[in-house]
Amino acid sequence: MSGDFTTRFVALGDSFTEGVGDPDPARPNGVRGWADRVAEQLQAADPGLGYANLAIRGRKLQQIVREQLQPALALYPTLVTLYAGANDILRPKVDIDALLVEYDRAVERLVESGATVLLFTGFDAGASKVFGSMRGRTAIYNEQVRWIADRHGARIVDFWRFHEFQDWRMWDADRMHMSALGHATMANRVLRLLEHEGLVEVPDVPELPVLSRVQQLRAHALWAREHAGPWVMRRLTGRSSGDGLSPKYPELTRL
Repeated sequence: MSGDFTTRFVALGDSFTEGVGDPDPARPNGVRGWADRVAEQLQAADPGLGYANLAIRGRKLQQIVREQLQPALALYPTLVTLYAGANDILRPKVDIDALLVEYDRAVERLVESGATVLLFTGFDAGASKVFGSMRGRTAIYNEQVRWIADRHGARIVDFWRFHEFQDWRMWDADRMHMSALGHATMANRVLRLLEHEGLVEVPDVPELPVLSRVQQLRAHALWAREHAGPWVMRRLTGRSSGDGLSPKYPELTRL
């Protein structure tokens, strides 16, 4: 299959790369996402480009490496994106140094394959009352990722420094995943890093409503019931939002 395409873009990761928060019922797993949007732009300029997306929501770093690395290499990629580790950082305990040993080996193998490799830093959630407590962990993770990128010659999509994502309209109702606007904005960040001329059309979104104190409390309670509660229960019971899901595009395809 890989021989049918002159260039091959393969995306690895978790919900961030799968496209959760950017719904599209017509697509596999019901989501679109920044990686699909990037592939569409690249394919518009290069009809010989094939695209595969192996990312599955809920996957931790070691799962991503062990489940997705070898299938990705088997596709002989010329461009690879890898974002992994966010689901580990959110766990009660994590040894980031030990965690990134396997990540480092995976990046080394991807670069040795001859592919251009793009790595992502984690988002600066310092403004979030819920996820802000993870800011220190994410900063340590980011420095390790930058060091790994420097050592192997990978490129960095520095999410930590993308200040436009401090706008809550960039985020889905679950406050964990990017919205359609966020995914489109991220796609353009990646395309600019690749020095690609075409950019993704960014959807129009309304201004955020100004809520009273009571309305804010009700919104927080609704979020806790519909999103935070189920997320915590999955962690307590050892389940994942990605259980039973397959990759959106396990083989190279044209969108």
